[in-house]
Amino acid sequence: QVQLVESGGGLVQPGGSLRLPCAASGEIFSFNVIGWHRQAPGNKREMVANIDREGTSQYSNSVKGRFTIARHNAQNTVYLQMNSLKPEDTAVYYCRGIVWGQPDYWGQGTQVTVSS
Repeated sequence: QVQLVESGGGLVQPGGSLRLPCAASGEIFSFNVIGWHRQAPGNKREMVANIDREGTSQYSNSVKGRFTIARHNAQNTVYLQMNSLKPEDTAVYYCRGIVWGQPDYWGQGTQVTVSS
């Protein structure tokens, strides 16, 4: 069974950048779609960005133009590059892998805090 492990979270000032890797224990090419969700305290988990096997990506309106998702199949890793971070980006960020017909795969999450 493939496992997803996120890292790269931390404390960053507003306007700063972070890159979050999501490493898969198996081939990420096995996922039809892989991406990132986030959940802030008191809020529902929401989609941030995802990318399919063909490399087509989609973003939530709140991060479009600031975040970039990249899929590196050879490294079995998906990266979320986050620029121009805002305090409202503070959340636990989760990696999610989707294989049609199977339960979704989730990582354990990594905390991102944007504060001065």
